[in-house]
Amino acid sequence: MNDAVPAPTPAPAPRRRARVRAPELIGKGGWLNTGGKELTLADLRGKCVVVDFWTFCCVNCLHVLDELRELEEKHRDTVVIIGVHSPKFVHEADHQAVVDAVERYEVHHPVLDDPELATWKQYAVRAWPTLVVIDPEGYVVAQHAGEGHAHAIARLVEELEAAHAAKGTLRRGDGPYVAPEPEATELRFPGKALRLPGGTFLVSDTTRHQLVELAADGESVVRRIGDGERGFADGPAGHARFSEPQGLALLPDGGVAVADTVNHALRRFDPETGGTTTLAGTGLQWWQGSATSGPAPEVSLSSPWDIAWFADRLWIAMAGVHQLWTYDPEAGAVEAVAGTTNEGLVDGPAAEAWFAQPSGLSASADRLWIADSETSAVRWVERDGDGFAVRTAVGTGLFDFGHRDGAAEQALFQHPLGVTALPDGSVAVSDTYNHALRRFDPATGEVSTLATDLREPSDAVLVDGDIVVVESARHRLTRLRLPEEAVRVEAVAHRTQRAATDVTPGRLRLDVVFQAPAGQKLDTRYGPSTRLLVSATPPELLAEGAGQGTDLSRDLVLADGATEGVLHVSAMAASCDDPASGSGSAAEDEYPACHVHQQDWGVPVRVSASGADRLPLVLAGLDA
Repeated sequence: MNDAVPAPTPAPAPRRRARVRAPELIGKGGWLNTGGKELTLADLRGKCVVVDFWTFCCVNCLHVLDELRELEEKHRDTVVIIGVHSPKFVHEADHQAVVDAVERYEVHHPVLDDPELATWKQYAVRAWPTLVVIDPEGYVVAQHAGEGHAHAIARLVEELEAAHAAKGTLRRGDGPYVAPEPEATELRFPGKALRLPGGTFLVSDTTRHQLVELAADGESVVRRIGDGERGFADGPAGHARFSEPQGLALLPDGGVAVADTVNHALRRFDPETGGTTTLAGTGLQWWQGSATSGPAPEVSLSSPWDIAWFADRLWIAMAGVHQLWTYDPEAGAVEAVAGTTNEGLVDGPAAEAWFAQPSGLSASADRLWIADSETSAVRWVERDGDGFAVRTAVGTGLFDFGHRDGAAEQALFQHPLGVTALPDGSVAVSDTYNHALRRFDPATGEVSTLATDLREPSDAVLVDGDIVVVESARHRLTRLRLPEEAVRVEAVAHRTQRAATDVTPGRLRLDVVFQAPAGQKLDTRYGPSTRLLVSATPPELLAEGAGQGTDLSRDLVLADGATEGVLHVSAMAASCDDPASGSGSAAEDEYPACHVHQQDWGVPVRVSASGADRLPLVLAGLDA
């Protein structure tokens, strides 16, 4: 009999993740910002490549473009950022619209126009924005969905630079970006306009980071406010700096409030002196967990897109977080009033409503009209007892859009950015992606078309019996006579076209993949560091699993008989620098830098017996 204790079985060696070669970059629309050259991944070998899947309607994508600017500049000789434009709306598949967007948002890297989502499908992308990092040898090393990942990618890039410099596989030098020739126009992609009491027009000249005062003819330049460089500076007209300003509104004191969108700030322009000061915002973007009320200069904002005076307050269309905020000039304070930060279309008490990039505001006597762009909807806020309520006039949700007149319940818009209250109680709608000016009449419940052949109208101003439209992509103001009869157009309807994911009936495992970046750990100092919110369209798609929780994995149960729908998943994770990694200084160890990673997915699903029983969504890292 052998009483010897058997030796323990050695633990299996950890499995090495198989290296995945990056798929080729292909798109029917071709390349922009390359001087006409067609790029391949072979051309980029030796560089750290960051592929940015974006679409120009998406405010989160615009946030990421801004996040990447510092990385792009700091690592210009080793990093190449490639934008892959992957459209949601029909208009975004138009090549000239992509060309315009690349200039409008100052995209200073090559962009592949992929109108048929060919590269999107090759990389199994599920959401805008998504970032994929490819190493100098052409292998995918990381994927990130949503915002807040620039710091993680910067650290990964530094690791890749060191590793591949040592291997001899890093190639330094200029990248393939070739700047297009600038065009001379008085305005460049203007956003919003305002008629000043003296009869002139103030226009946000968005791409040139200025305000421009035009004479009553809407063409002659009276003066420019801002030096034309992207920045954040107060002072006289020639010294002030803005960053892609949009909305404008008159204040009771005679000043003009300015939604300084990419500075995440509210500014004040004084028409008498020409000076600019800051009313609200810290210059930093608002993140989950930040203050939602308080002294205006101390509270962060998120991409304020338009503003309007209503109910004794200045209302702010906070496109970046799908909310409406207000600014009280007497108290010098801001607060979130409507919206939960969840993206979608839900009416009801203001604090419970859902919006999707509200981008246009206009006040009548009893309503604040809203252009809710991502739901292609026109909505309004009205008083409700001691508070406010949100209602929808036209629109059904995130996936239906088109150009269809008639009864409001079946009418369609396509990503409208502006609304203008008219004297008869109706509202003119700048139906941006339909290149049209539309009208909704609450008295009849009907939608009609007032004018077509307007290139990306983004706002309109009533002037006597005429309406002056901001034709953003034609870089001008256009004066129209309001027609007595509506223009008849051929009705079209669309749904967002993305391939559905086949899932098995019954139980479905949802896994949001999040791996804290190197040198960081989940931030649990103040409770759970993750959040997961799940819902569905239609709501009946889910028998179990809807709602909010802190675990990034969840078992969902699809309802019996369900055939298809859309799963809406919102995830957030907070990570902080880890002192145990030894990567920071003593001060950084005591006060670690923390970062929020967040993303919303809308995943079309189709129920099939052969479908998958697991749905992985990558927030950061790679799915094992």
